[in-house]
Amino acid sequence: MLAETPALDPLPELMVEPIVRAALLEDLGRAGDITTDAVVPPGHTSRLVLTARQAGVVAGLDCARLAFLLLDPGMRFTRHVADGAAVAPGAVLAEVEGSSRALLTGERTGLNLACRLSGIASATAGLVQAIAGNRAQIVCTRKTTPGLRALEKYAVRAGGGANHRFGLDDAVLVKDNHVAIAGSVAEAVKRVKARAGHMVKIEVEVDTLAQLEELLTLDADAVLLDNMTPETLAEAVRMVGGRMLTEASGRINRETAPAIAASGVDLISVGWLTHSAPILDIGLDWAG
Repeated sequence: MLAETPALDPLPELMVEPIVRAALLEDLGRAGDITTDAVVPPGHTSRLVLTARQAGVVAGLDCARLAFLLLDPGMRFTRHVADGAAVAPGAVLAEVEGSSRALLTGERTGLNLACRLSGIASATAGLVQAIAGNRAQIVCTRKTTPGLRALEKYAVRAGGGANHRFGLDDAVLVKDNHVAIAGSVAEAVKRVKARAGHMVKIEVEVDTLAQLEELLTLDADAVLLDNMTPETLAEAVRMVGGRMLTEASGRINRETAPAIAASGVDLISVGWLTHSAPILDIGLDWAG
């Protein structure tokens, strides 16, 4: 049985700050915020509130906070909800008070990241809810926005999901093209075992039950059952009999996920959570 989802821990600021800084520099360009600098006098201060404009699950408020603090270290940012919280339309997520110039200059960067990550968390939570009552966990993939992988995988955790491997170096995943080049599942696994260290988990993708039967004669930790029907997945789970983790992948959404989870698989991996989940609409409104 899989372990329960652990409590959500915030990412270290050391990891988040360079991403937010790079996003601000991209927006500031070569001359800074020429609109705000022309309209807003130096020394002017304001208070703004971050408000959810639709229901969802929040993630990325630390990104918004840093977008303002990097521009005005004296900025006061007060959270009203934690990442991972479900919110209704109109919910105040945070208040921020300080330099008006910094607030307006950092607004888009902060909202871009908070809206993006909250959208991922919300989509994940929807899938988690859709398969409630089954053993399966929803997990993400490496189909992430370049430069944002750590943040987007954090957002999946905020939505109640779990993370697949973070990169090419933390686990082995033998896919169809590896098998094609090696000539067989057995040969691919043999080559991996001759190279990978004893701490490295090995997962193998299979497209058919015949490939799965071959894999079961080998020593792997997990099997990725790619684009199989719920009926075929159930047979695959029966064949595995608990000897390795089973992961389903392909064409998974809120409508298809319940039947896939009911097959008895351990994991359901979903690429679109991090490559095309819609944002959660969050506004930054002037409050004085």
